Amino acid sequence: MYEKNHKPNWYHKVFYIMMIPGLLWFTIFRYAPMYGIIIAFKDYNIKSGILKSPWATPLFKHFEYFFKSRYFTQLLSNTLIISVAKLATGMCASILLALILNECTSTIFKKLIQTLTYMPHFLSWVIVYGIVLMFLSESDGFVNQMLVSLGMKPVPFLSSPKYFRYVLILSDMWKECGWGAIIYIASMTNIDPNLYEAAKIDGAKRLQLIRYITLPSIASVIIVMLILRLGSVLDAGFDQIYIFYSVPVYEVADIIDTWVYRTGLEQLNFSLGSAVGLFKSLIGMLLIISSNTIARRWDEGIW
Repeated sequence: MYEKNHKPNWYHKVFYIMMIPGLLWFTIFRYAPMYGIIIAFKDYNIKSGILKSPWATPLFKHFEYFFKSRYFTQLLSNTLIISVAKLATGMCASILLALILNECTSTIFKKLIQTLTYMPHFLSWVIVYGIVLMFLSESDGFVNQMLVSLGMKPVPFLSSPKYFRYVLILSDMWKECGWGAIIYIASMTNIDPNLYEAAKIDGAKRLQLIRYITLPSIASVIIVMLILRLGSVLDAGFDQIYIFYSVPVYEVADIIDTWVYRTGLEQLNFSLGSAVGLFKSLIGMLLIISSNTIARRWDEGIW
């Protein structure tokens, strides 16, 4: 029996060769740059280079500078609020869209809606900002023109701290909702149709089918996606916020990445940027490990 199922040596070598490009990519672009972490513990100078730059005194000087900054609490709270709000609304919207498309009986209509909803993912934030500005501009935006025609005052959506976070969250949800739904739709196609037929015979309605069959069947996928996204919870979306925000909304929109860009990279303080990046990576790693540990209690998780 062993001789019958035994594969020749070259059979597995093909798979090892196929792994080489992926391993090289991770080695060059993921593991090799980790050498630069030591910049966070040095007073880095471009002319001297990484090795010849003097060590910081004290060693954690750049971390202390960031933690003791008068903006630290505001930056951290803004980052967490925006990131968690994006995470919650984005995942819920993607799951809801996937459920709606899964219940759609028309194949043509389903493919059309799916295509239209994931196309915004491929738009840059500059283009998305142009679209948002066209609708929400205080002077000539479509929404404000409608409000003025109804006898109301225009609303400064993009320059008011009261509304700006909602603009960020909703525009991010619109851009990524369709793309995020793809993996949930794919997981729903693997559900055994006999489960639905048996439930219908027992008198289950459509909402009951979703609650007791569809959602439990994709629960493992939802947990895995949540764990993966928790690793980047301190990345609230630098590209989007840097393009959208302005001085009047710094109070509610300035996040860790935008502050580091202004005070670190624009002033060539690479050590500060590296220190904050290392801090974010450690927090992300701890969140992934802790969330995966919790998920393992229900026999779910990545490892």
